[in-house]
Amino acid sequence: MIHHFKSKQFIVFLIVGTIAFTVNFCSRIIYNYSFSFSTSILLAYITGMVVAFILVKLFVFKKSQQTVTRSIIFFILVNLIGMLQTWVISLLLAYYVLPALGIQSYTREIAHLFGLASPVFTSYLGHKFWTFRETI
Repeated sequence: MIHHFKSKQFIVFLIVGTIAFTVNFCSRIIYNYSFSFSTSILLAYITGMVVAFILVKLFVFKKSQQTVTRSIIFFILVNLIGMLQTWVISLLLAYYVLPALGIQSYTREIAHLFGLASPVFTSYLGHKFWTFRETI
């Protein structure tokens, strides 16, 4: 399974993911002006998902033979798992781990960065073998 992470496709997935990650992270800061940290994480994840779907479909899994509708449905399902990972890790870090370590500045930003990074491998495998698989 490790060979999947040594491919050009995975590198492109990381690059595209970095763009979606940036949109997610920046939009969370904007959402935080109107919503709680917890709600902002979820809204930002959805914003990043829209960007990610478009970029992943165009640049990463170009050979997929799945219909757009099927791809969207499975993309959402895979990303719900990633959203849960991001949300749980972000909240645990922001409210428990970082304060316990004495970190008081930028705790939400640090927590959200680590939370966003957590589903990289599970999301890639989910999208490769489920959302955008090459054969029907």
